[in-house]
Amino acid sequence: MNRAEEDQDLRGFFDAMIEKDLDIPTPDFPEVKKPKTISWWIPAGIAASLAAGFFLLGEKEPAPTPQAPIGEVIIITLEEGPDQELLFNIEETTEMEIWESPTASLLTEY
Repeated sequence: MNRAEEDQDLRGFFDAMIEKDLDIPTPDFPEVKKPKTISWWIPAGIAASLAAGFFLLGEKEPAPTPQAPIGEVIIITLEEGPDQELLFNIEETTEMEIWESPTASLLTEY
């Protein structure tokens, strides 16, 4: 068999399969009824909620600025205390004594 004959055999096979498939009846599905709810209530409710949120939450007081003297540094660290609880440690100094990179703990812990 040459290539052209093989192609014709395959086409004939698939054409016969398609004809058999066309003879199979499709099942009847019941028609889906639309709900009788008013569909415009949902977008209107969302829009009203957003508008109320903008009016009620839109105006915020500006955050107070810290009144620290120039050159003063506040160091806030998070340390593990007894019973594995986390404690904030707040220190005040006039100049930076020791700088530690944010990833330095990875070098010492692992």
